[in-house]
Amino acid sequence: MEVPIRATGLLGFTFFSLLFFVCTSSPLHSLFISNAERRIDATSHIVKVYLTLKVENAGSTPTSEVLLAFPPTQVDHLATVEVLVTKGKRKKTTLVRLDVKPTELPDAPDGAKYFTIFLANPLNSGESTTLEVLYLFTHSLEPFPAEIGQSESQLVHYRDSALILSPYHIKQQTSFIKTPSRKVESFTRVEPTNHAGTEIKYGPYEDRPPYSFSPILIHFENNSPFPVVEELVREVEISHWGNLQVTEQYTLVHGGARHKGVFSRVDFQSRPTLSGASSLRHLLARLPPRVHSVYYRDEIGNISSSHLRTDSRKSELEIEPRYPLFGGWKATFVIGYGLPLQDFLFESSDDRRYLNFTFGCPLLETVVDKLTVKVVLPEGSKDPSAVVPFPVDQHLETKYSYLDVVGRTVVVMEKKNLVPVQNSHFQVYYTFKPIFMLAEPLMLASAFFLFFVACVAYLHIDLSIRK
Repeated sequence: MEVPIRATGLLGFTFFSLLFFVCTSSPLHSLFISNAERRIDATSHIVKVYLTLKVENAGSTPTSEVLLAFPPTQVDHLATVEVLVTKGKRKKTTLVRLDVKPTELPDAPDGAKYFTIFLANPLNSGESTTLEVLYLFTHSLEPFPAEIGQSESQLVHYRDSALILSPYHIKQQTSFIKTPSRKVESFTRVEPTNHAGTEIKYGPYEDRPPYSFSPILIHFENNSPFPVVEELVREVEISHWGNLQVTEQYTLVHGGARHKGVFSRVDFQSRPTLSGASSLRHLLARLPPRVHSVYYRDEIGNISSSHLRTDSRKSELEIEPRYPLFGGWKATFVIGYGLPLQDFLFESSDDRRYLNFTFGCPLLETVVDKLTVKVVLPEGSKDPSAVVPFPVDQHLETKYSYLDVVGRTVVVMEKKNLVPVQNSHFQVYYTFKPIFMLAEPLMLASAFFLFFVACVAYLHIDLSIRK
């Protein structure tokens, strides 16, 4: 019995030695962060995080992937992640955008979520690179108290960690949190901690092991309005007769502390800086240049409290709701406008036509919970396909309009949790034969022709009963 036991022990020792070798030689254990600096901007309802990481490869093999870790409570509010790397030296430096994709790891501690950064060039042994990371959170500021009066200030809670959550060892790290005002009710101290003006500094902390986490809670004043578009439906209709018609249907809500009590219009207008400091008074929509036939209305009718400013580069539409929006209040309205088709419709090298338009919400500093973009193609279009710079849900529909026979193909794209940073261009490709442009004029001409033939026949036919 002694030989089998020794053989089993030797086999077990060999297995664990191999496992230890694989774990220590994996890219996850060969990388470490020599310096990390995080700056959190909490001045608005969209929390912006700027993270600078200096990553070094201490292993013996090159690696081309770097992992970012987020706690599960933040992943639900994560809107976008962008990573840039600096190329060149001194005055000839350029920023190169890197690909970032979500990754699932089976052994993630406490439900942590990962994103993989794909480096442009493999990081060899002993080399280092500096990554500039930007990620944004929505609905991460919690109003506390949840209800305020008209003349009260809006206070919010922000929850995070004083230490940067990372699967790598971090030698030195520092975090800065910027608040919109000096009024900070309370904040968690993780020494060394310093509060000066509108900035709270955590760190520097040295030699922190992987997955270090130290929760913090900051209670501060934030009187900026929280405009949230619960649902936005943008319909872009293409007409090959030279026009592009855009219709946008909004369901807007103020996502801040709910308003309690009655609303006093006299106090609101006589003391604008004290009464309703966090209310939403107006919105600014940035539209494409050369816009025309702009309208802004709701269920009651046209709203005249709007101002349109246009130039050769952009168009800005400043709109005011019928009433100021306090926390929890909603408003529904429609914005429509026309654009010249030649500015947005082009022809590709393979004789296909494509629309180049912006994907996102034209309202500035707003969060969109659900966005639906519908591109209505001309009747007779075939083989539609959409190219969007980020993942979206796509499907096709059919819409019937005036003088349509088989209907118009509609390319529908849906995405949730959008921020203004994601307002980028997308393309919709399709094939179209010019002969279909004559369909509607021929139908009208045929209808008029048959109508006049019927009139002539009616005038020349004798329907009376006589000899």
